[in-house]
Amino acid sequence: MAITTEVFEAATRRGRKLEDEYAAARAYHDKRTGKVVVELVSGWEIGFPPAAVQGLETAQDADLDQLELTPSKLGLHFPTLDVDLSIPALFHKQTGSKQWMAQQLGKAGGSVTSQRKASASRENGKRGGRP
Repeated sequence: MAITTEVFEAATRRGRKLEDEYAAARAYHDKRTGKVVVELVSGWEIGFPPAAVQGLETAQDADLDQLELTPSKLGLHFPTLDVDLSIPALFHKQTGSKQWMAQQLGKAGGSVTSQRKASASRENGKRGGRP
């Protein structure tokens, strides 16, 4: 596709809208809570546990302390881990690739337990297992 003035101006408008909504004023690793915190220029704030984000699952405090904002203020960069995160994506709970996020959901779904499920499982076991 050829870059025309119209295409360029539309892209510029989209970029400005992202900056207005998601530009970070600062970001830091809060050792007290263990979370990475992003404070936006707009006053909004998001804090997330590193273990819930692809690439940060096994990060150490020293790695998280090296957190940098990208020049656009729309991303986070962890130089010692070589991990880059999009702030807009984090606000929409997109914490990794589709495949990685599906794996995380599968792990969580497989670990759901309740008293009712445990009781039903014991009863099924007495009868020789599931039919």
